[in-house]
Amino acid sequence: MTITVTQLNRYIKSIIEKDIHLVNVVVKGELSNFKLHTSGHCYMTLKDENSAIRAVMFKSAASLLKFRPENGMKVVCEGRISVYERDGQYQLYINAMQPDGVGDLHVAFEQLKEKLQKEGLFDPKKKKPIPKFPKTVGVITSPTGAAVRDIVNVITRRYPSAEILIMPVLVQGDGAAEQIAKAIYYFNREKSADVLIVGRGGGSIEELWAFNEEPVARALFASEIPTISAVGHETDFTIADFVADLRAPTPSAAAELAVPSKLELMALLRQNYSRMLYAVRKSIESKKEILSRFAIKNPMDMVNQNRIMVDNSVKHLMSAAGKIFQQKSKALAVAAARINDLSPLNVLARGYGVVEKEGRIIKSVKQISKGDALYVRLSDGNVKCSAHETEEFVNV
Repeated sequence: MTITVTQLNRYIKSIIEKDIHLVNVVVKGELSNFKLHTSGHCYMTLKDENSAIRAVMFKSAASLLKFRPENGMKVVCEGRISVYERDGQYQLYINAMQPDGVGDLHVAFEQLKEKLQKEGLFDPKKKKPIPKFPKTVGVITSPTGAAVRDIVNVITRRYPSAEILIMPVLVQGDGAAEQIAKAIYYFNREKSADVLIVGRGGGSIEELWAFNEEPVARALFASEIPTISAVGHETDFTIADFVADLRAPTPSAAAELAVPSKLELMALLRQNYSRMLYAVRKSIESKKEILSRFAIKNPMDMVNQNRIMVDNSVKHLMSAAGKIFQQKSKALAVAAARINDLSPLNVLARGYGVVEKEGRIIKSVKQISKGDALYVRLSDGNVKCSAHETEEFVNV
């Protein structure tokens, strides 16, 4: 009987798929040639020291992986053996995969932690300070858990003037991470809080996993409002703890970190008041000591002293002004006498006269011609005359 290649491969496939030992197998090995196709299917080779087998993980199963498969990773795969008819190649069809030796959530945690750390989401320099006196505290958590009651009780007791806005979200299971991230974005968009508390009570790693997912980490890092991670576990950390501006070990501790204590503030105010009062008293005593060094203790004595000083100053000024006046008067008299001696009027009074011609003073006979009209100024009047004759002196 002659059969086709397709018929042969199909027959072999039917035999393999009927083998109860191959319907559900668990195989461990090392991943190589791993490829994530655009369709979402994963293609790879699973090998050990001596053998290899091709394997495929379809999108429906691959979407449930918590970690990212990588070449060289040792894994444990659960699936079935069948034949790919086109190539006549038998291969492992994987339904589930987890890292060999450690849980898949642990690997996923370390992979995401390494990725975000390289991007700088954990950088302490990018952490925002928590406000000292917030007016509004935003709380993102389950509305029915113990965490929200603890947070409300602590804030109300410590700082009753703060307003509390609660955004109810899922904190575990499918869709929890997306709800938490959307709540963070909402508070930032509306600018409705001064600080955010994001968290839940304690639980297993599976129950806390929403706070290890990338959407929550991205939302916390992008938040302009300072954030406090409040996942209820003392020793272990979530990705949210690394990204948030401040990590609290429990929701109650987060509430204490978010607001100040009213009692502590009142004690601080009393302490500061006492210090201020002490400083004022010391300052007054110091000023009194300085004033006590002065002889005059009555303000009117100081006024009277100033009056005496003013009167003495006026007397000194008047005396000095009188002396200056006398000195200036004497100097003026001397100057007047000198001016009087030099005055032409005094010369005329002694019998001299001044001859003028056409308004100009004549100093030489050469300036006069026969018949010129002349004016002679004497001490008590003027004489009009004419020149009959001029005679010039001859120097001997």
